[in-house]
Amino acid sequence: MLPSAVREQARRLRAEIEAHDYRYYVLDQPSIPDLAYDALMRDLADLEHKYPELITPDSPTQRVGGQAAPQFSAIRHEVPMLSLDNAFGDAEVIAFDRRVRDRLHVEGEVSYSAEPKLDGIAISLRYEHGRMECAATRGDGSTGEDVTHSVRTVRSIPLRLRGVDTPAILEVRGEIFMPRKGFEALNASAQAGGEKSFANPRNAAAGSLRQLDPRLAAERPLEFYAYGIGEVSGIYLPPSHSALLSLLKGWGLRVNDLCEVVHGVDGCLTYYRKMAANRRQLPYDIDGVVYKVDDVKLQSRLGFSTRAPRWAIAHKFPAEEVLTEVENVEFQVGRTGAITPVARLKPVFVGGVTVSNATLHNFDELSRKDVRVGDTVIVRRAGDVIPEVVAVVPERRPARSAAVQLPRRCPACGSDIIRAEGEAIARCSGGLVCSAQRKQALLHFASRRAMNIDGLGEKLVDQLVESGLVASPADLFRLRMDQVAGLERMGAKSAANLVASISGSRSTTLGKFLFAMGIPGVGEATASALAQHFQSLESLFEATEESLQVVVDVGPVIAGAVWAFFAQPHNQEVIADLRRLGVHWPNELEVSGAKSWALAGKTFVVTGTLSTLTREQAHQRIRDAGGKVTSTVSAKTSYLVRGANAGTKLERAEELNVPVLTEAEFLALVDDDRVK
Repeated sequence: MLPSAVREQARRLRAEIEAHDYRYYVLDQPSIPDLAYDALMRDLADLEHKYPELITPDSPTQRVGGQAAPQFSAIRHEVPMLSLDNAFGDAEVIAFDRRVRDRLHVEGEVSYSAEPKLDGIAISLRYEHGRMECAATRGDGSTGEDVTHSVRTVRSIPLRLRGVDTPAILEVRGEIFMPRKGFEALNASAQAGGEKSFANPRNAAAGSLRQLDPRLAAERPLEFYAYGIGEVSGIYLPPSHSALLSLLKGWGLRVNDLCEVVHGVDGCLTYYRKMAANRRQLPYDIDGVVYKVDDVKLQSRLGFSTRAPRWAIAHKFPAEEVLTEVENVEFQVGRTGAITPVARLKPVFVGGVTVSNATLHNFDELSRKDVRVGDTVIVRRAGDVIPEVVAVVPERRPARSAAVQLPRRCPACGSDIIRAEGEAIARCSGGLVCSAQRKQALLHFASRRAMNIDGLGEKLVDQLVESGLVASPADLFRLRMDQVAGLERMGAKSAANLVASISGSRSTTLGKFLFAMGIPGVGEATASALAQHFQSLESLFEATEESLQVVVDVGPVIAGAVWAFFAQPHNQEVIADLRRLGVHWPNELEVSGAKSWALAGKTFVVTGTLSTLTREQAHQRIRDAGGKVTSTVSAKTSYLVRGANAGTKLERAEELNVPVLTEAEFLALVDDDRVK
């Protein structure tokens, strides 16, 4: 048995180290020299080495584990990690503020919490009873990758929350990033060792998190700022976002000191200009600022769209612009047949990456800008993501340059290029006869956010299509190992892994399957909304354009595209073929009796912590019984299901006289054939 004095010594050392970490990383007020801090760590490590039974998972010595992770597993976000809508100018911020006030029926100014938008990696930290249990990337918003082993090595992230009044469950949302000074030192070290350097700090941060060996991640200069929360239980939260940030800071989480509460749209724009003027003096990269309605009750009233909160927006800085030369103009064919002109450029560094290609969008844009081979052009990364040609520098145009001629036939298959009247986009008429369209459609089908077939990259798809092995997505499920192993750079092991990945993708969700189909205009969020509303593929086949428009964010254009897709015999054949080959989605609602439709036509919001179900399990029970789940309480909500610590959604439901169910009442309702 350990002497009580030894336990007390270990407790004291841990408390002292955690206090110094808090002062250093959160308060930015270091109180002892590095050598003294290192001595405390050595004393604790020596004590734990002598008495191994002292070691706990949240000990400061346990940030770096000894074992590399075999792979990245998936972690489901109980509260989705949604992206933010973007504003690229003052007018869009003014419009955002107007929408907020209109929805809230507010005449005066709304107060916003404004903060720098770090150019890093969004992360979710889950604490249970004060101890960090896991960490996950954003992923597709619903499911992220488990990067706990790497995140534990980030010294500005506490392994244990400070204080005694901490939540039973707390998901902290924030950004992991690499300061510029650390990034420059990392690249200098890589170059000195003959290794490949990173293009920018964001890529370096992402690459560091994806190290399977935490000892390698621990060597990278990563830092963290918290900016919000996901799931929380066991505590009442403050009434404002700014107060929430102060609470997180009190629990030992690092919060950006540049966050401010501003009033009205003028306050937002003043803050933006201040950050834009000072961004180069900051020790880290930012690509804009974020405005969030500060009042939490107002946030709840505003709610969410399918992809983003209505109470927040990211105001992006203008993209960096540089000069370079056009070496050629080529035409690419997309998965829907769209012909896109692309400028091949003399490589140039812009927006943190080296750019050698830039989109010219469409034929009209190419003609309007009059981009020619040999021109000097202004290039930027639109939204700091997609490179585009902004304009030609006419005084640098070479003599005898010729305008680029628009092709009449598809560069990939030779089919006629057609262009509907009034449309800017021209398309190849070849359909899946066109190898370029087939390849792009297959890459989309296999992508991580669609069917998630690991190992099916561009070069392999090229070989599969050109060899005649694959002509449609269904053909992927007919591939044999010997066929794949016979392709270039594919051995028996790689072939076995690919075939296993394809086989494993047979079990998916209806939303992911719809997204994988590549229906024009239907992204992930819309595909998920369609799946949740219609519940089965058969219902979608029977839907009219009018019934499709009932789905949130589906207007006449998308409704027409979805209807046309399912009406096309070829698409019906491909889908039937896929299902014959075993592609399915568990828990698909089967119209097999009255009980299956117990909650048909009912809309539910689930809030708080349930005792017998997770929130996702409750959502699935509702969907399985024909009901619809939303995240926002409104007059159209049929029921609010309340768990412990229900919070503002419960208050909103009571204001609107929405029926409120306990967990027991909800479970009884789900099992009742006679829902009124």
